[in-house]
Order: sequence, then structure tokens, then C-alpha cells
Amino acid sequence: MIPRGGESLIRFVVENTRIPVIKHYKGVCHTYVDRDADPAKAVALTVNGKVQRPAVCNATETLLIHRDAAPALLLPIARALADQGVELRVCDRSAAILGSAIAHSRVTEDDYYAEFLAKVLAVRVVDSLDGAIEHIQKYGSDHTETIVTESYTTAMRFLREVNSSTVLVNASTRFADGFELGLGAEIGISTTKLHAYGPMGARELTAEKFVVFGDGQIRE
Repeated sequence: MIPRGGESLIRFVVENTRIPVIKHYKGVCHTYVDRDADPAKAVALTVNGKVQRPAVCNATETLLIHRDAAPALLLPIARALADQGVELRVCDRSAAILGSAIAHSRVTEDDYYAEFLAKVLAVRVVDSLDGAIEHIQKYGSDHTETIVTESYTTAMRFLREVNSSTVLVNASTRFADGFELGLGAEIGISTTKLHAYGPMGARELTAEKFVVFGDGQIRE
């Protein structure tokens, strides 16, 4: 079974069937703005990830920003989000940067686990790429994460070490979609690895058989 819907529907199906279920419970997706991020990309990708369709599972729910980038980039990102009606729930370091320029409230531990499905965004300043990865590993749901950076080395490490089903570089989290990834009509999204991982199309429901044409070959 591949249930399509929110967390409560998926949990109901899992708890009330013996049929194997391909599922994702939450889409707690992260956008990480690295210290080597392009400012224009940082604003555009964060806003698109949160605002384009806030009530879907691949919308950005938490913005992580490197401490070296935060003084210059957090305010323009926050202003662009506020202009779109996004409520910001921020850490103490973020609040110190935003001051009274942008309305905000303090983030809670529960907010970092939350799939808001609304124009609400958790924000955290992290010390390093390691800090961003550790946050994603603790609070994420193995769905979708993106990094905004112009550093090839940093991008490649993010791709290697973030174990979510879709990981992007300099692209909106909203691209974690079967149709956008060339799978045709999306059937579902899996955040467990048996057997599909990530967006699923018809290919993921198709079994293979091996056909071999020989001319008398034998195995020695």
C-alpha cells in the first residue's frame, strides 16, 4: 500500500493493516545556507522552499544558516519571508541579529521537529557544516534537504553525509517531486529504504527479470 496524504492518514493505515506500507510520516525539510552561499540564491531558494506551496511535504520547515553568513544574509532572507507573510520562530542568535527589524518569536525544541504545513519557519544559526548535519540528523525526517553554497567541496560533503531521500545543491526543496525528477506521475514518497527511497513513479513498482541470449557459452 502507498497511502497519499498527511501523517495522521499514513499512521492510521500502518496501524490498521497487515499489508506492507511504503510511507513517509513527515516532511521536516531543511534549507542550509552555508558561509559560501550566494546571497541572491539564499533568499530565492529559502523563500521558494517555504512559500511556493507551504502545505506540502517538500516545503522547507527549518532554515539553518552558518554563523559567518548570518550577519549579512539572515536579515534579507527574513525580510523576504516576512513580506510573504511567514511567521519566524528563531533561535537566540538569530533574534540578536534580527532585533526589532523583523517580527519573530523564540523557537522551541518541538518546533525543530515540526512539519508546520503552513507559513511558519523555524530558524537556527549553526557554527559549521557539521552543526547543520547534526541538526538534520537529529530533527529531520529523511525527506528532503538542500544546501546553498558556492563551495564544491562543501556541497559534495553535504551530499555524502546527509542521508535523506532527496538531497539538493542550490535548488529549492520543492523539487523533491516525482514529476519534477522525471519519474512521470508521482505515486508516492518513501522515507524508508526497502525497496524505494524518495519520490516514486511507475518504475519503482516494476519488477525486473534477466533475459540472456547465448551461443553455447558455459561457465567454467
